This record gives sequence, C-alpha cells and structure tokens, in this order.
Amino acid sequence: MIGRESDLINLVAQIAQEKYGIKVEIVTFSDYGIPNRALQDGSIDLNVFQHKPYLDAQVKDLGCQLVGVGKTFIFPIAGYSQRIKTLSELHDHAKIAVPNDPSNLARALLLLEKQGLITLRAGDSVLARPSDIMSNPKHLSIIELDAAQLPRALEDVDIAVINTGYAAEINLLPTRDGLFMEEKDSPYVNLIVARENNKETQQVQDFVHAYQSPEVLQEAEKLFPGSVIQGW
Repeated sequence: MIGRESDLINLVAQIAQEKYGIKVEIVTFSDYGIPNRALQDGSIDLNVFQHKPYLDAQVKDLGCQLVGVGKTFIFPIAGYSQRIKTLSELHDHAKIAVPNDPSNLARALLLLEKQGLITLRAGDSVLARPSDIMSNPKHLSIIELDAAQLPRALEDVDIAVINTGYAAEINLLPTRDGLFMEEKDSPYVNLIVARENNKETQQVQDFVHAYQSPEVLQEAEKLFPGSVIQGW
C-alpha cells in the first residue's frame, strides 16, 4: 500500500490499539503474489488488498486455507458517456468499451448485466467473457480495450466502463459522473482475509471492528472523495 491507502490503514492500526489494545505491525508488499503466501505461512496474520474473485482464484491455485473475515470498501467500476445522460437514451447497436484483462472484463460484463443491457450465461459469472452473453437485445457492440486506454476512447464510444483509478485521470468520479456504477453488494468489494485457523480469534475480530468503524469510513470518504463505497 502506498499514499492514501497507507494513510487509511495507519488509522485502522491506531483505532485497533486505542480501542482494543492490539498493536498492529503494518507490512507492505509491492507484488500482489506475495501477501497470500505470507498469510498462509504465518508470516502475517491478516491481509487487506483483494476482492473475493481474486481470493478464490488464489485459494484454488495455491491450495491455501484462507478466508474473508470482513468487508472493507469497493472502489467502483462505472459506466461513463460523453454522448448520453441516461441509459434510456442508449440506441441500438451502440458501442460499449470495456477493459480487456480477465478480471475487469468479467466485472464490466456483470455491471452491464445488472443494468439490464445483456444477460450472461448461468455459471461462474466472475469468469464471464463476451462469448457468455446469451441475450443482447440492443445488439450492443462490446469493444475490449486495455484498461489504461479507456479514458482516451471515451469520445469514440457511447459508453466506456472504466476503473476508478483511470477515470480519475480525466477528472471523472463514479458517484458524480457515472451513468451507473457498482454497489456495495458487488463481489469486487475488498476484503480483510485471515487463515482458517485464526479467523475466529479475538484479535482478528477486533481488527475487523476497528476497520469497520465510523472513523475509518469518514477518513476513506475524505481520502477518496466520490470514489469509494462502504462495503459492510
């Protein structure tokens, strides 16, 4: 974690110590592949960086015994447009740009399905691909692009589904500018993750309570204005 995320977890550590007497040592990683391995081997007791689809994939790939013990925040992916102001204006054969990496592609398709624009094949929807679209009543063209290209492509399509970080680069905020966005029930809410063998310990439960406190919510909304949704 760097920058504003570090500021947030430092506040959590402060609350955990003041309210629950827990001394939290914060360990940072620069490689997303390491935190779950470190948690599994006992080098750390919790990690806070991933959503459930990523955790599920890691549990399967690594054979680790890890579980989500609490939800934190969702940094919502959202649909933006320079051509329409409401979905009712979306015409047939419109062009919709989505991220092309597997995780965010499925995330975007799920969001389109939630708006009633498409219907996906039943099954593991967090692995959805355009080939899983079973119904597309407006005959929408789904255009897959690198996530970093989506802000630049916005003027060339009817809707672009853009991650919060990239949207911020062109001064777009999901809560202010999005036609639609993920909500707190999204599977992509970030998690506090523990091992199966320590998930019910008092320290773990108290840390979750510290994270899900009004003070942390208020700080997150200040650090990420218009770009964060409470997940619990």
